[in-house]
Amino acid sequence: MTEHSTLIRRLAFVADNRPDALEAQDRLSERYGAVAEADADVIVALGGDGFMLETLHRNLPASRPIYGMNLGSVGFLMNEFGEDDLLDRINAAEQAVIYPLMMHAVCRDGQEARAMAINEVSLLRQTHQTAKLKIIIDGKVRLEELVCDGALVSTPAGSTAYNLSAHGPIIPIGSQVLALTPISAFRPRRWRGALLPQTAKVTFEVLNPAKRPVSAVADNVEVRNVAQVHVAEDRSQPLVMLFDAGRSLDERILTEQFAV
Repeated sequence: MTEHSTLIRRLAFVADNRPDALEAQDRLSERYGAVAEADADVIVALGGDGFMLETLHRNLPASRPIYGMNLGSVGFLMNEFGEDDLLDRINAAEQAVIYPLMMHAVCRDGQEARAMAINEVSLLRQTHQTAKLKIIIDGKVRLEELVCDGALVSTPAGSTAYNLSAHGPIIPIGSQVLALTPISAFRPRRWRGALLPQTAKVTFEVLNPAKRPVSAVADNVEVRNVAQVHVAEDRSQPLVMLFDAGRSLDERILTEQFAV
C-alpha cells in the first residue's frame, strides 16, 4: 500500500445499471465534471463489489486507478458513498496494487479458452457426480486424486470472497502467496488446501471428465466441460484500487480475520 503523489483532477464516473447508481453518476458528473474513462486520472465506480470487478476487468490492461463507492450490498472492495469532498478523499486515498490470475482451460473437445480472474479461478462439478481432480504444481503432481465439489485458486484480493466461504485462508495483500482451496472435499477428507508462492503454476487435470464433467470459472467467465485447467498469476497487468485513508484493503482484510 502506498499513497499516490500525482494530484488527481480528472474523474470518470461509471455506474451499475440500477437507478440509485445512475442518479448518483449524474449528480457527481455535474458537480465535479466528468471525462471519458480513457482521459481520466481516476475512474470512480458506483455500485457493489461485482461492479468493481467488472470495472477492473474492463480497464485491463490500462491499469487506471479505480475508486469505488458502495451502492451495493457488501461493498468489501468499495469506499463509503459520499458526495462531498470527493477530490480530497481521492487525493488522500491509499493504493492497493493487485495482480490477476490467467486461466487457460482446455476442453474435452480440444477447444481452448483464456480468461482473467481478479478474485479466483474455480473448478466446479456440473452434475450430481463429484469431481475428481489431479493437482499439479510447477510440473510436479502434488495430489493424485481430490474427490470434491470443486477447488479454487484465489488471489489475496479474492481471499475474503468465495475462498473464505469455502473455509480457505484470508491472505494479506502484500503476502505474495495464492490460496489453493478445496470445495467440499470428500477424499482426502482432511485436506484443507495449501498456500502457494505467487510464482506457482497450477494445473488441474479432470479425471474421468465424461462421467464427471467439470466447469472452470474465472470470476464471471465460465468454461464448461474442461479436461485441464492451468492457472498462474499475471504480473504484467497490475491493477490499482484506491481506498480512503485509514480504510485500506489491508486494514479491511485484517479486520475480517477478527470478525465474530
